Amino acid sequence: MRPDKDVMKYLAMVTQVGISMLAPIVLCVFLGAWLDEKSGWSTVPMLLILGILAGGRNTWILLQGMIRQEGGKKHD
Repeated sequence: MRPDKDVMKYLAMVTQVGISMLAPIVLCVFLGAWLDEKSGWSTVPMLLILGILAGGRNTWILLQGMIRQEGGKKHD
């Protein structure tokens, strides 16, 4: 591969990892804020923790797939 192509590939991987971590957190916080407004209960802390756990799980699965994919390419 050309060096420029490698840089773009790794930049895309880092971006994908960041989005897979942040998306569940942001969605859970917005859902919690909406539920707080509608119900009057304090749900943001619980949903924030749920979002962090979901983002960590997504990131873990994504990185495991990337590691397996890179490992397979080096053996071919």
